[in-house]
Amino acid sequence: MGTVYAIANQKGGVGKTTTAVNLAACVAEAGYGALLIDVDPQCNATVGLGLSKDLSPTVYDVLIDSTPLEDAIVPTGIDNLSIAPAGPDLAGATVELPRIAGSETRLREALAPVRERFSFILLDCPPSRGPLTVNALVAADRVIVPVQSEYFALEGLAGLLDTLGLIQRELNPSLTVAGMLLTMHDGRTRLAQDVEREIREHFPELVFDTVIPRNVRVGEAPSFGKPVIHHDPHCPGADAYFELAKEVAARG
Repeated sequence: MGTVYAIANQKGGVGKTTTAVNLAACVAEAGYGALLIDVDPQCNATVGLGLSKDLSPTVYDVLIDSTPLEDAIVPTGIDNLSIAPAGPDLAGATVELPRIAGSETRLREALAPVRERFSFILLDCPPSRGPLTVNALVAADRVIVPVQSEYFALEGLAGLLDTLGLIQRELNPSLTVAGMLLTMHDGRTRLAQDVEREIREHFPELVFDTVIPRNVRVGEAPSFGKPVIHHDPHCPGADAYFELAKEVAARG
């Protein structure tokens, strides 16, 4: 049965989607079946893999209309990598889900029939603590938390850890943090060095050894509809995501 990872942080712009897309692509490149589920109404993971926002059915139909997840899964053009896409209508789910009894478990229930097909399942969460993120955290086995190397990084982590604690107590006691990932890191600056040191001191067992550097190729890859490992497989960003995939696999 595949392991389900939620890529989550309530802060926007920290590299959640970039991490979800590239980690999924690295897993697929290694020969393992990977499924990326786009749980973000911005549809960035969907578009970042070269797919349209107008596909149907989408994750919205799975969550709101109980469409089988199998019906929403489509190939991406990358061997071993499939995606359940998002569409703009997913924004409506943040209003509709709370009206449905037991809505927090809908994604977990939808995932159950397909988990055997994939070694890794990654959930790209929106930058909020709303119903979509809650659904992803309830469905996940582990959480990867991207943390941008910036001044307010620790402040954002506190709120997310509170949410994780609540989910663990009330809805998903087996949920664990796979690791915190430093992203957009410019090791030449004092600020990035200070943030890294502080986060590693606060969470010595949780922070991944791998650090994702600030890299132009990583930023431009989505405009080509490709993960960076296919856009420029030898750039520092691609190397870092390959290392992250190895570290995630090693941690289990």
